[in-house]
Amino acid sequence: MATHPVFTVPQLARWYASHRAVGERTVEALLAYHTKSGHLLRVRKGLYAVVPPGLTPGIVNVDPFLIAGHLTSDAVLAFHTALEVHGKAHSLTHQFLYLTNLAARPFVFRGQRFLAVRQPAALRRKQAEDFGVVSVDRMGLSVRVTSLERTMVDLLDRPRFGGGWEEIWRSLEGIEFFDLETLVEYALLLDNATTIAKVGFFLEQHREPLMVEERHLALLRRRIPRVPHYLSRTDRRSGKLVSDWNLVVPAAILERRWQEVV
Repeated sequence: MATHPVFTVPQLARWYASHRAVGERTVEALLAYHTKSGHLLRVRKGLYAVVPPGLTPGIVNVDPFLIAGHLTSDAVLAFHTALEVHGKAHSLTHQFLYLTNLAARPFVFRGQRFLAVRQPAALRRKQAEDFGVVSVDRMGLSVRVTSLERTMVDLLDRPRFGGGWEEIWRSLEGIEFFDLETLVEYALLLDNATTIAKVGFFLEQHREPLMVEERHLALLRRRIPRVPHYLSRTDRRSGKLVSDWNLVVPAAILERRWQEVV
């Protein structure tokens, strides 16, 4: 409890099994005792948070990133949540997203919503779900999260998990460096022509600050749609065709209207 501010029942059972012989009922009895004594807070079935000395379950703050990272055994923090973990989100939200191949229902804990998202089908087919997944430290515990390179591509691939195009663009523009080789490799791995075009358009739009070379763009151009596709499926009212990428881009993004002084 001193080293695991958040833990699952299987993690506790494995820890006890490695230190002494205990049965399932013993673990259940320990959890019941410490929960009743106010030492533990039950976040949801099978997931507990430790209540530090001097605090009570009602006022203890539980790191939402640790919660999301422990909701399934294969959880990977992703999309806008990954931006927040990396300190690159333009705005903060009360929704926490994680990738998983396991069944997991959304739930709310103290006004914070936790939502499971299925790993991309292309990665599942190729058994490449761990591509671009890194580990970060949160309060002494290791949590898996998508790298900045994968996060960028994932947001352009599934923008509904990014908080809107302005939020996505402004967040990504705050990232000073990408490993472009890895970024391009991952974009091609997803095998989605529209997503590849989106990545290429963003890189070309930020060519100088990100030090994008023509060879990076050339790899992407070979796999763009044969006919024009919309960057935003939900906003087709106005846009301009960017012929290099066969992409119809909303005027607000092309002109970066959020930069206008009101």
